[in-house]
Amino acid sequence: MVSSFGSAITYVALPVEMYRITKSSVMVGLLGIVEFVPMLLVAFIGGVLADRFDRRKLVLGADSLMALILVVLTWNALQPNPHLWLLFGAAAMLAGLNAIQRPAMESMTPQMILPQEMSAAGALNAVRHNAAYIAGPGLAGWIAVKYGAATAFGIDAATYLAAIAGLALLEKKSFRSGDEGGISWHALAEGWRYALSRRDLLGTYLIDMNAMFFGMPNALFPAFGETFGAQNVGWLYTAGPVGALAISISSGWASKVKRHGLAITWAAGLWGLAIVGFGLSKSLWLALIFLALAGAADSVSGIFRMTIWNQTIPARLRGRTAAIEMVSYLSGPYLGNVEAGFAARLMGLGPSVVMGGALCMLGSILICWALPEFRHYHADDRES
Repeated sequence: MVSSFGSAITYVALPVEMYRITKSSVMVGLLGIVEFVPMLLVAFIGGVLADRFDRRKLVLGADSLMALILVVLTWNALQPNPHLWLLFGAAAMLAGLNAIQRPAMESMTPQMILPQEMSAAGALNAVRHNAAYIAGPGLAGWIAVKYGAATAFGIDAATYLAAIAGLALLEKKSFRSGDEGGISWHALAEGWRYALSRRDLLGTYLIDMNAMFFGMPNALFPAFGETFGAQNVGWLYTAGPVGALAISISSGWASKVKRHGLAITWAAGLWGLAIVGFGLSKSLWLALIFLALAGAADSVSGIFRMTIWNQTIPARLRGRTAAIEMVSYLSGPYLGNVEAGFAARLMGLGPSVVMGGALCMLGSILICWALPEFRHYHADDRES
């Protein structure tokens, strides 16, 4: 949670620093492409690594390298003329290392808890993530404006020490999957074949990609800051996690829901509707309310997607499918930020956000209709 807090600060400080230097939402959006490409190239290798080697050691190594990159970003921000190429390079390297860290981290979860605890674990994971992304972005906007990006990046670098210490103190046991073999095309293809053979899993990937691609407005937050006040940019990033946290801490009801596919579809549609409301907002408080509603809807989707994944995927394939999941839930935001930047240039800030939210709702309906296995998914129909 401490490390996530630091990452949440950089999540805001990096695009704010880019916008401060360039005054261009397109350049902020291009950060998404720079992050997407290494994430896509490394993720599937990261998934195989998670199924072949000790997962805890992989996370420790990735976290250590990410801390070093944050030190470089801190140095760059202290220069009279910060290097744009370093901002792009650091973003790319952080995304690539994250593509090794996250499959390993997520595939450790089923090794530590029982299958029937997955919904609760999903909710707790959402609490951890959203609590960090409430405090982090709100402070990041203030820190970046008042003290500069160097302070924000430096705080993030320091928080990685908490993650490294926590993993080092974890119970000394092996976090291997038990699947032997090397890194090969066969190993990569096996994970893909399994994921594509299950259309219920395919639905979880596609519906989130659709929602995030069309409905992700984050690249536009620095520009919205000129309307609502630069010091309030952090609150735009924070509002979604506030709504998500409210859902997460009251999620006892989630274990009673069995039609997970329909729940994900409804949540994605409500996300799109809330984004439309945000695009139409003329005041800061109304914008924050709609972003909080969007975050709540996204949290519901995330809880049930994680439950389907962790309850039904074999342990020996969990790392590789976790990599596919990561591509699905990160490619939407990364590419969506690029789409948002160019759409805003063509249509203006508000209209581009409204159009994106409407396309998100339409896409959710079409995906649910096209994949009956996803639409009819029932938790009691699969063995734990």
